[in-house]
Amino acid sequence: MRVIDNKEENRFETDIDGHKAVIAYSVQPGILSLNHTEVPDALSGQGVASEMTEKVLLQIELRGLKVVPVCPFIKKYIDKHPEWKSIIAEKSNKKKPSQE
Repeated sequence: MRVIDNKEENRFETDIDGHKAVIAYSVQPGILSLNHTEVPDALSGQGVASEMTEKVLLQIELRGLKVVPVCPFIKKYIDKHPEWKSIIAEKSNKKKPSQE
């Protein structure tokens, strides 16, 4: 599976048999928030989302970036594959409003 980063559309994409699967993201300095994973019905149940997520996380790690897993699928994937927890961005603004 070849996964490309379509920076113009802020999404990673793969094309399988004419069907496009995507992982949409938003950019912050040094961080990619992975917001949504979409796999066409024709590719459902074939492990496309898992394989794509693995490749996307690898690209993020190789770029020296951190990730915020907003998408529930990606959150579950990282929970099942704890080796990726090292690239999760730390939460910022840990202060509670009452502490300000």
